[in-house]
Amino acid sequence: MSSQSPRKILVTSALPYANGSIHLGHLVEYIQTDIWVRFQKMQGNECHYVCADDTHGTPIMLRAEKEGITPEQLIARVWQEHYDDFAAFHVQFDNYGSTNSAENKQCAQDIYRTLKASGLIEVRSIEQYYDPVKNMFLPDRFIKGECPKCHAKDQYGDNCEACGAAYAPTDLINPFSAVSGAKPELRNSDHYFFKLSADTCQQFLREWTRSGALQAEAANKMQEWLGAEDENKLSDWDISRDAPYFGFEIPDAPGKYFYVWLDAPVGYMGSFKQLCAKNTLTPSPSPGGRGEQELPLPLGEGWGEGTPLNFDDYWKQGSDTELYHFIGKDILYFHALFWPAMLQHAGFRTPTKLFAHGWLTVNGTKMSKSRGTFITARSYVDHIKNTEYLRYYYAAKLNGSMEDLDLNLEDFVAKVNSDLIGKYVNIASRASGFITKHFDGTIQSLADEKFQILINETRGRVAEAYEARDYAKAVREIMSLADHINADFDSSKPWEKAKKLDDAGAKELLHIICSKALHGFKAMSLMLFPVLPKTARAGLGLFRAGNNPQWHDIGLSLEQKINTYAHLMTRLDPELIKAMVAANQESLKPAPESHSPTRHAEAQQHQPSPLAPLPPAGEGNMIAPIAETISIDDFSKIDLRVAHIVNAEHVEGAEKLLKLTLDIGEEKPRTVFAGIKSAYDPEKLKGRMTVMVANLAPRKMKFGMSEGMVLAASGETPGLFVLSPDDGAMPGMRIK
Repeated sequence: MSSQSPRKILVTSALPYANGSIHLGHLVEYIQTDIWVRFQKMQGNECHYVCADDTHGTPIMLRAEKEGITPEQLIARVWQEHYDDFAAFHVQFDNYGSTNSAENKQCAQDIYRTLKASGLIEVRSIEQYYDPVKNMFLPDRFIKGECPKCHAKDQYGDNCEACGAAYAPTDLINPFSAVSGAKPELRNSDHYFFKLSADTCQQFLREWTRSGALQAEAANKMQEWLGAEDENKLSDWDISRDAPYFGFEIPDAPGKYFYVWLDAPVGYMGSFKQLCAKNTLTPSPSPGGRGEQELPLPLGEGWGEGTPLNFDDYWKQGSDTELYHFIGKDILYFHALFWPAMLQHAGFRTPTKLFAHGWLTVNGTKMSKSRGTFITARSYVDHIKNTEYLRYYYAAKLNGSMEDLDLNLEDFVAKVNSDLIGKYVNIASRASGFITKHFDGTIQSLADEKFQILINETRGRVAEAYEARDYAKAVREIMSLADHINADFDSSKPWEKAKKLDDAGAKELLHIICSKALHGFKAMSLMLFPVLPKTARAGLGLFRAGNNPQWHDIGLSLEQKINTYAHLMTRLDPELIKAMVAANQESLKPAPESHSPTRHAEAQQHQPSPLAPLPPAGEGNMIAPIAETISIDDFSKIDLRVAHIVNAEHVEGAEKLLKLTLDIGEEKPRTVFAGIKSAYDPEKLKGRMTVMVANLAPRKMKFGMSEGMVLAASGETPGLFVLSPDDGAMPGMRIK
């Protein structure tokens, strides 16, 4: 262990929404976080990992109503499902709570009151659609109708899935409520806003997003949204919803509730308050004790006596502890803009670092129910059983960046069998047999100085990689050590020495060869422990090691007696993968609308779009219904052309439009007004190539004549994504 004082660290992962099952996309984040936390604890640091179910919002309320139960009953059931799934994948929280807790309510209300006292809360009357049957105001994504631009049916209230047009819900033709089917009515309501546009918020965020708290690519994205120093591009944030709503009522505002995205990140604080209330630090572990148990602790179950945890030490401004949030890049804008601004102006400290990861794809594409690759945690456990296969594969792919991670199922089988069975487990199974049979189970201390140096150097490089969340590098280093051990073992041919046991020299050499291999195996087990806690602990059990592995134990050499080797891991059968995929295809049924596993539908209502927000990690992107079939003749009527964006600029007085000047090879460039202002900085569009509908009838608009339409993609989550052709496409080329 380092001679320095142990670090004090609090770690969180994004809160899973209590409206759906944990799936393989979600697990990328929790496995990534758990590996980092386990490594910190092995280093002797005081590291606490808290999380909670995110339980509030309209989708929860509607699903509970549909199932004929209370929201509280629903979230209690889902909490247990999530708890069991995380436990199965060895994700070890120090506290796993719920945002519907007394602690979270207190924190949310305290933050709100402080912001209000600071003049950062403003009440405004807004006009929005109201469902007269359900007696509730409707978020934009709960309103559907006919697109005002292309007239596609059954489109959402903020943008069209068919043509990509962006618009206000009031622009829809024949709108209807997605909840009841009724025609909605426009009504006014007072809403509460956090003044994110205030100068004090703007200045703070400019400084904080450049402070090193964000990964470089995330910081760059934030600067795009914040804009130049003399710009004020952030909109105020609507933090309220009207009754009926499942959540916390806003103090002194009857019938008004905190928007789910306000109290969700506050859930980190609420969960940590619960941990503090348990009066705990992890006690000194002992065999059979609680110090390193594999299941996360249920709410209310303590860890025994220990030094009390002080909430203010970790959350108040001026704290010298470390605070890390692991999140998916799809929610970066909430965590890198709204959350730190709230914390700063409510008297709390901001995160030391935000670590954002990419999405999960399976076999190179989005998780798909039709292909059977939208796989829940429970389905994996039912078919594959050994969850450490997946932990290892994810670790071998994660490099600490925001790059996407691909789960290639064929490569998954090959890598697990090659690395874990063929390299790691193979060392112990071969060497231990000779030691048990011929040397009464006793291994010698390590006398090979070069090998000792190799282990120590590998330990240092692996530690650096774990700290930087570059688990792929850590795994490569460990497997390089395994290759060295196996190659040395094979070249030494211990099986030949075992045939000459009457020769004292051969017997001694056999003892040295096998002892060296087992010392290497022990070092590997310790280095792999953050990734493979169950298997590595079983491997360390060969050496009668304690129940609390420490990083400084790597490389320690001593003569000792080992236990009899017990089988550690079986090969991954590719037939199990096939069966899992087939089972997910066979069980495919249309998902009820209220069972969407995200809360992003609510994020549509009156919120700014700070970035072009990214889809939730591994969510499979539930798509809108495919439009009616057309003939090739119908399609040939649409003239799609490659266009060069010569210029892009804001339109004075327009909330959603950018003015684009497009070159499609004609004598004179065209002007197109595109509803993409919420997603793009015009300066970043200049010089790009895109795709436009060239033969669309010109449309007279308030701001001028629009001579075409650019194409953009959109989905369930907020944001638009302008299409771009591959390099080499020239302005005017026709798209067929």
